[in-house]
Amino acid sequence: MARRGAVTGRKMLRPGKPGGKGSGMEVNVLLFPDFETLDAFGPVEILGRSGEYLLNYVSVDGGMVRSRQGAEIATRALEAVSKTGILLVPGGIGTRPLVCDSDFLARLGEAARNAEYCLTVCTGSALLAKTGLLDGRRATSNKRAIDWVVSVNPAVNWVHRARWVVDGKFYTSSGVSAGMDMALGFLADRLGREAAEEAALGAEYLWNRDRDNDPFACDAQQL
Repeated sequence: MARRGAVTGRKMLRPGKPGGKGSGMEVNVLLFPDFETLDAFGPVEILGRSGEYLLNYVSVDGGMVRSRQGAEIATRALEAVSKTGILLVPGGIGTRPLVCDSDFLARLGEAARNAEYCLTVCTGSALLAKTGLLDGRRATSNKRAIDWVVSVNPAVNWVHRARWVVDGKFYTSSGVSAGMDMALGFLADRLGREAAEEAALGAEYLWNRDRDNDPFACDAQQL
């Protein structure tokens, strides 16, 4: 039994409005030690508000996973869930050792290949890039870490100024809060602009609707 106050590994959301365009698709939120909390739970908040998705919190082997900010999440093993829905990969300082973890990368690559859509936030794109699945594709990442991300795999067409980037089934966002903008963009693409606007309003969030407008890119380049 998960300890009191911990987030459990699976959450079933209420069905959306009658006539909604969603498919009841599963979202696998792939967590690892020292992931950035908002990278995961910003998009979770947005996707959860649509009422269209089944959220699974997963890790490679299951069990409790602690974020960089100390949030403890009870996860299911990645092998125990369907991999055909949406894969969400956060970033954070925990991505640094994982780009050298061949077992983790192999499992991530399999999950990403099987997913209908793959969404990454912040340096989560570095992990996906290391699998080779972004080779030749456009992608972005946290601008404060962009030099490191590019070094992980220069074969990716890295976009240095973008709030989020879409290339096929892959959605990649800039740092931290950009994941919420990307998730709203994803909702707009799948369910329509009205659904995204409703989710943003419900979260009292000011959505940056222009995915090419990254207000933090200049400041990051000056660091």
